[in-house]
Amino acid sequence: MQEVLRRAQVPFTAEELTQPSTWTSYDTRIRLFTAATEVLGDPTAMFRMGAESLRTGMAPAVVVLVRAMGSPRQVFQRLPKAVANFSTTSTMTVLEVGATSATLRYELHDGYVHSRLDCDYARGLIAMIPTIFGLAPARVVHEECESSGYDACVYHLSWDRRSRRPWGRRSVSADPELTALREQVRSLQSAATDLVDGGDLESVLARIVERAAAAVLAPAYLLAVSAPGGGAPLVHSAGLPADEVPGLTARLLAGEDLGPGAVTVDVASARRTHGRLAALHRPGDGGLGDERAMLAAYAGHAAAALDLVMALEDSRSEARRAGALLDLAHRLALAADADEVCAVVADALPRVVGCGSSGVMLWDPASASLRTTACAGLPPEAEIVLRTTTLHAGDVPELFGMLSDREPRVLDTTRSSGLLRTLLGSLDLHSAVAVPLLAGSTFLGVVTASWTAGELGDGPDRDVLARLRGVGDQASTALQKARLLETVRHQATHDALTGLPNRVLFRERLAAALAAAPDGGAVGVLFCDLDRFKAVNDTLGHAAGDELLRQVSARLRAAVRPGDTVGRLSGDEFAVLLPRLGSPTDAGSVVARVDEAFTEPFRLDGTPVEVGTSTGVAVHSGRVIEVAAVAEQLLRDADAAMYRHKHRDRPPTPTPRQAG
Repeated sequence: MQEVLRRAQVPFTAEELTQPSTWTSYDTRIRLFTAATEVLGDPTAMFRMGAESLRTGMAPAVVVLVRAMGSPRQVFQRLPKAVANFSTTSTMTVLEVGATSATLRYELHDGYVHSRLDCDYARGLIAMIPTIFGLAPARVVHEECESSGYDACVYHLSWDRRSRRPWGRRSVSADPELTALREQVRSLQSAATDLVDGGDLESVLARIVERAAAAVLAPAYLLAVSAPGGGAPLVHSAGLPADEVPGLTARLLAGEDLGPGAVTVDVASARRTHGRLAALHRPGDGGLGDERAMLAAYAGHAAAALDLVMALEDSRSEARRAGALLDLAHRLALAADADEVCAVVADALPRVVGCGSSGVMLWDPASASLRTTACAGLPPEAEIVLRTTTLHAGDVPELFGMLSDREPRVLDTTRSSGLLRTLLGSLDLHSAVAVPLLAGSTFLGVVTASWTAGELGDGPDRDVLARLRGVGDQASTALQKARLLETVRHQATHDALTGLPNRVLFRERLAAALAAAPDGGAVGVLFCDLDRFKAVNDTLGHAAGDELLRQVSARLRAAVRPGDTVGRLSGDEFAVLLPRLGSPTDAGSVVARVDEAFTEPFRLDGTPVEVGTSTGVAVHSGRVIEVAAVAEQLLRDADAAMYRHKHRDRPPTPTPRQAG
């Protein structure tokens, strides 16, 4: 066989050529016939192969159907229509048919070069049709052949009315119908095993279509079954133009008549109806007999295989969801802040819930609105739309209702309020589910799962809502923890009175600024110490002193540049980090603005109070090798400069003399 394939140079393997669903071109067919004749060295090889093909190469279902027709005469009468299921390059016509004779005309279509090898194969095949009924092979006279210049090939057949073999010598095991039935049973059993071994659902569906050709020979097949998770049906086809598949699928699932040449059956088991399977003949053509029973038997095996595969798919899906939930819990435990919590939840939702896209929107009580913090599964342009959209409770009835009853909302493009319909449309989504995030009775925001048209089917079921609620509960807990951590972290790094960075955070930012400074860049530190702060505390009280510190922090923040850091290092001591100085002298403009901030009196309990400041500045420029050492030196230098400024009007301390 390998030598035949090598000589014929065909793009198929031997296994592919034995599949009923494999179609080859006429040219390929003739090359195979020529190569086989050469390899065998027998000019009559094609006649013998044609005669043998009915016994070894024909699908058992076809043999059973042919036998059910009752006689060779009935077969030859219907043979032209059946030939259309095997070939698209020729036309067969019955010129006459009787009880023991028939005349057939076989014409190759224009554009093909006739080969006598094809005639030899056809003669061998049609000669054996009477043997299906226990008769001797037909005698075939073929005097008019296209290879000899005739318009068509004409075959004159005759056969005996009864078998020439004595009944006593006839072997039951040799009965073609019994042999075909045995082969059909083996084929169905093999199909069941083959389908179950298919593995994933897509592979099984493709094999169902491939193996359908073993039950019913037709030019085309169409299979449509329900998707395990809902949504659009799963469709596989063979022999159909791609643009015709959607329309035929809709008609097939609706139970409509696909035409006189269609054989349609339900793919159904005792548990459920998965969908429908159709073998499609061309208009005017048809099968050899009642092929529906054959296809139905095969569809039953396919349905049983689908039961098993879908159960396995459900099991795998649950395992994937369980793994996704464990991963979600692990990642939420490591999330450092609310933004990271939202990103982790949005990323996990499609795997846990089975949605196409997802999002997390957090509630802003000050503006009574929701804004998207994280999303997943959307195209970039749609993500931009979602992130820039603000939903105000007063504009969205669904949000207002959720604030009242704390219940989920199912949204779609037909029944939701106008703003949400517009938003879903701009995101190319058909439906979504929003579940509130709650900390006790406090509304934190919502998690959303969304689908495009056809992804979800009739709408979210209870399992989807339950899984989404479960993720929402985890997200709420993680958000509470993240906000608590943010509060603790803020308290550890910020001054409680003014909200400014404290000494710890100021040092961290100074070190980061030094590490990030480019070669030749300069980083400065400005120290400010209030004048007369103790007098304010002593005369107006500590509450007034606290208010003064808050007002000072506000004026300093207004005086510095964007990107500068104002910190409170101790009681009345403030510092300013200047991370981006073009040159050391640029710090002078900041110092001038800081000094100007203290020219106006501060009002404390309605009393104007004049408070000044002593400032000192230190600047580092050039390469930084030891960040920590440089940072510490900058702080000391700025502190020393501030001290010199504070005591600038005092006489110098006399140097003690040594007694002599």
